[in-house]
Amino acid sequence: MQADRTRKSRTTKRSYDDSPDTAESFRRLATLPAGPERSALCQELVVAWMPMAVRLARRFRHRGETFDDLAQVAQLGLVKAVSRFDPSLGSAFPSFAIPTILGEVKRHFRDDLWVVHVPRRVQELRGQVRSADYELSATRGGVTSAVPEIAAHAGLTEAEVRLGQGALEAYTAWSLDAVPGHPTDGHPLTDTLGGVEPDFDLIVNREALRPLLRALPAREREILYMRFFCEMTQARIGLQLGVSQMHVSRLISRTCARLHDQVMAETRGAKRAA
Repeated sequence: MQADRTRKSRTTKRSYDDSPDTAESFRRLATLPAGPERSALCQELVVAWMPMAVRLARRFRHRGETFDDLAQVAQLGLVKAVSRFDPSLGSAFPSFAIPTILGEVKRHFRDDLWVVHVPRRVQELRGQVRSADYELSATRGGVTSAVPEIAAHAGLTEAEVRLGQGALEAYTAWSLDAVPGHPTDGHPLTDTLGGVEPDFDLIVNREALRPLLRALPAREREILYMRFFCEMTQARIGLQLGVSQMHVSRLISRTCARLHDQVMAETRGAKRAA
């Protein structure tokens, strides 16, 4: 007899004190046109069912999101449920509202909390890979499963498993002050960041000038080569070409100014095209 009572207690549906009797209010809501009266009644219904939304949000409180944010998302789902519920279909409001609220919370996790946005298919692969790995590990005492084993268990290809595993690390991000590994002998992630490479600008400038230098007249190109690549003085260049040092100086200044104007014009044109 005691066993029967135990089984009965286990199968008895759990009841909550956050399910008010609002059937009459929903029937009245269905007859009201859009306007202040309908908006006020909707607000009353949302307030009445708010404890249920908070209870549902509490299911997700250990998944990395603050409870206040979860409660707000659940309340948004409740507002949608109240506005869309049709009592003429014969179902009770919780039967309609609970999937709506849970769907809104799950959508929040799926679309708003990823540090790196990934396609929906990759998000699904992440869940499949994680579930399969957990199930396999549970039967092997926590031993990590190989990619082929996860693929066979989940019915995926090995490429899909690797894609899902990559997405496991895209959901959250580490602080740059975090110390991977053992904190006593590790180093913060900031120590792994490289500095600004001073030669990048030089490379960019050279590549921008390369076609313009090729288009210069041979004499001007030769003068620039001797001055900037061979590091010859202007006097020596003038002596080699049979012209004065002043003439070499004017040629260099005029050529450099023309090259500068051409590069700046191309840069402005590229920005306008973008």
